[in-house]
Formats: sequence, structure tokens, C-alpha cells
Amino acid sequence: MHSILIIGCGSIGERHLRCFQKTGRCEPGVCDANAALLQEVGARYGVPTFPDLTTALNAKSWDAIVICTPAHTHLAIARAGAAHGAALFIEKPLAVSLDEVDETRTALAASGRFNAVAYVYHSFPWVAGARAFLLKGSLGRPLHASVVAGQHFPTFRPAYRQIYYTRHETGGGAIQDALTHLVNAMEWLIGPMSRVFCDASHQQLEGVTVEDTVNVSARHGDVLVSYAMTQFQAPNESTLQIHCENGSVKIESHTRRWGVMRRGDDDWTWHTTPPLERDDLFITQANAFIDGMEGKATPLSTFDEAVQTLRFNIAALRSVSTGLPITIP
Repeated sequence: MHSILIIGCGSIGERHLRCFQKTGRCEPGVCDANAALLQEVGARYGVPTFPDLTTALNAKSWDAIVICTPAHTHLAIARAGAAHGAALFIEKPLAVSLDEVDETRTALAASGRFNAVAYVYHSFPWVAGARAFLLKGSLGRPLHASVVAGQHFPTFRPAYRQIYYTRHETGGGAIQDALTHLVNAMEWLIGPMSRVFCDASHQQLEGVTVEDTVNVSARHGDVLVSYAMTQFQAPNESTLQIHCENGSVKIESHTRRWGVMRRGDDDWTWHTTPPLERDDLFITQANAFIDGMEGKATPLSTFDEAVQTLRFNIAALRSVSTGLPITIP
């Protein structure tokens, strides 16, 4: 059984705790500076609790650490975890700037332990299925893609006014919180983004001023891609389309399916995943991380893939503030 420390007991931290516990392959503990929350979560799941990172790391030798704190703290904690000798699973976004990326990459390499970033779309069967099909190359080169997505954020995160979401400096706003998932998924499917022109605004969400609506015109190399997202719309839907030389692929996360239409076909050929509970995807992700710890193949986002998506986050926010397209190195 692997010992795994979950750092941060907020919504995503509790989900990771619950889902790692459900794998039956680890013995988790939790760490949080909020004493009341820490006690509540520890009691609910029957796990050991620690009031701060130093206490937790001194208590035992952890096999892995899952970092679920606000984004601006991720890389410093990752370096401490690497020095501890633990495998690392870092929540998205990786960070809010590139300032500590190089020294963190060096620390991870020196530790020699497995690490990954929690872009959960890598664990969606319909995304993985579409990617495997695209990699076969039967449709030819991707030429154009589009993403249309959104949800009613207050329904899914009712405490959004009291958490990191309220400030860009802590990883908040639609670009860093939600759109980053879809950009990372599209980069996994067709390659890294190289140019972005982004418009974004606060349109409706009460109690915050960060953007809740985003339009993006981008290039992933030679592929032209558009993104549209809101965080106040009624439907919880996400549709990705990739149009290639000889046909198209569509991914519908809200219907758990991906499909292909070759040139000349009359309709889509669909591949549908049976109904799932929301936790099932995160349990799949937790198992994939433990597989990585054990030296097995895993689809999870790598550190460098997450750095690439971080470059998008930064460039998109800069484009919004300047009104200019930004080249991503």
C-alpha cells in the first residue's frame, strides 16, 4: 500500500482524497492550515491529519504527495515534495507564472520520482479514444478545430466567491480555472498552441470581477482553433471538433462519446461510454497516477505538457489586457 499525502482539503482536495481512497491501493493522509476543515475531513474519511507541510513531511516518509492548494503555491510545494523523495501529483493549473518552472523541473529531475499534473481530461475515455483514433492518421492532417463549452459554475462550485477563483493571482477566472482544461486537452489531441488572440469579460457571475466568459482565436502550429466558454450558461456541455483532410472527429463530454465522420459519410459513427458517476473519472485518474508510481504506462499530463498550457494561460491573460495577439514560444 502506498502512503499518499493530500495537501489541501478544499473541494478538489477532498475529491482526490476520496478517490485515492477508493482505489484500495493507498493509505492517504491530509494536510491543511484550516484547523476546522482539517478536523472535519479527517474524521469523515478516517485518515491522519497534519496542520502544516513541515509537520506532515517530518511525520513519515510519504510515497507520494498530491498538491491541491491554490495555484501560486504549487511549485514551491512540489520542490519540497521532490526533496522529500515523493512522487508528485500537482493540481491544475501548474502555476500562475513561469518564474519557478525551471528550478522546479530541475528538482523533479533530481528526485527521479514519477510526477504528473491533474488535467483530468486525460482520463476521459471519450477523449482518449478520439486521440488514439487521430494518431492512426487515417483522416490525414488536422486543419481546423473548435471548442464550445460551459456550465453554470455556481451550481458546481457554490463556494466560488470564497476560494482561489476570485483572483488571477491565485489561479482564478475562467481562463485559468476551466478553459485551461480544454486547451490542455486540445494540445494533447493536436499539438501545442503557438499563437493566441483572446477576448474575455466578466458578464454575469455575482460576487466576483474575474472573467466568466472567454472567446479565443488560436493556432496550434498549422491548425486554426476557436474556443468559446461561459461559466454562467444553463447547460453543462463541452463539445470539441477536429476537422482533418479526410474527415472529422467530434468529442461530446456531456454525452460521454466521441464520433467520426469521414468525407462522404451521411452521419457520425459514435463510440459511447456507459453512464459514470463523476467520481469514477477521478478514480481512474488516481489509479493512473499510482500506475505511474509503479513504473507502468499512464496517459496523465506530464510536467512539460502542463508548462505548455501554463504558457497559454499567461498569453491569454496578456492578450485580454493588451487587445493584441500573442505568440507562445
